[in-house]
Amino acid sequence: MPKNNTDNTLEEWVEHYIKTEEPRSKSLIISVFGDAISPYSEGIWLGELIQLMEAFDINERLVRTNAFRLSDEGWLTSQKQGRRSFYSLTQSGTRRFESAYKHIYQSYNIDWDGQWTLVILQKNFEATTERTELRKELEWNGFSLLSNGVFLHPLASLDTARQIVERNGYQDLALIFRARSIEDSDDFSNKQKIRDSWNLGEVKERYLKFIADFKPASKLLKKSKLTPQLAFQLQTLMIHSFRRANLHDPLLPNELLPHDWPHNEAFELCKSVYHVTCEQAHRYVRETTTIDTRSNSGDRLNIAVKDRFK
Repeated sequence: MPKNNTDNTLEEWVEHYIKTEEPRSKSLIISVFGDAISPYSEGIWLGELIQLMEAFDINERLVRTNAFRLSDEGWLTSQKQGRRSFYSLTQSGTRRFESAYKHIYQSYNIDWDGQWTLVILQKNFEATTERTELRKELEWNGFSLLSNGVFLHPLASLDTARQIVERNGYQDLALIFRARSIEDSDDFSNKQKIRDSWNLGEVKERYLKFIADFKPASKLLKKSKLTPQLAFQLQTLMIHSFRRANLHDPLLPNELLPHDWPHNEAFELCKSVYHVTCEQAHRYVRETTTIDTRSNSGDRLNIAVKDRFK
């Protein structure tokens, strides 16, 4: 089935997308947790998660295996009650989700003052597991590793950098600055050199693929009868695909971006679909699990569901 064939139904598009793209089950579980579970509930019973993931042709064995792996990787924690297991986010997982929410669900239009936030680790300090975790969290928040032990971002606040450093126990070993570079000239281009430290080419290709994949779905949505399950499938697959590009996007100011940067087009496409699918998608969660998506505004974490894509 061609991706741009709008004579097909939305159900056929979803079936085709799942079959051809084969989204990774572990990553898709994270998308379901972030988009539909964590805003309303501390977690979910494993049996209910298995039921939700059936919508994407992911079998029970894979759900069980990947829930265990996500626990092992520090995303989830589990509690036993008899033979049942309840999976919820760890503190680390919650921080990652709240950081991701700012990326995924908020638009950005940035005025840049031309300064850079730098986190510099003292030299001759041996690599450790903790240092690896620090690097992961800095990069998760859009910092780039400019050289060994030197991370920078044009927009991250000093307070954000301090919190990341302190959470990872590096307050005695890190220096944090807000600094300005010399102006670019014909012989010396700081902006280009620094921009090259982010892999913007790969991010751009992911955005373009997202747009090419989901534009046909957006057109089919306008003439489809939307059921809760179909809304849940489309919304989850869309957020899953969008976040794969968006969470690698350092959200740089316009002065540092290529002129044809596709973030805004991808964001607006995601926004238009989400506004149609959200209520029905979260109704499906309510009907399939014991999570009551009517009980609040989905405001357990830092951005409420009602405030997404404003």
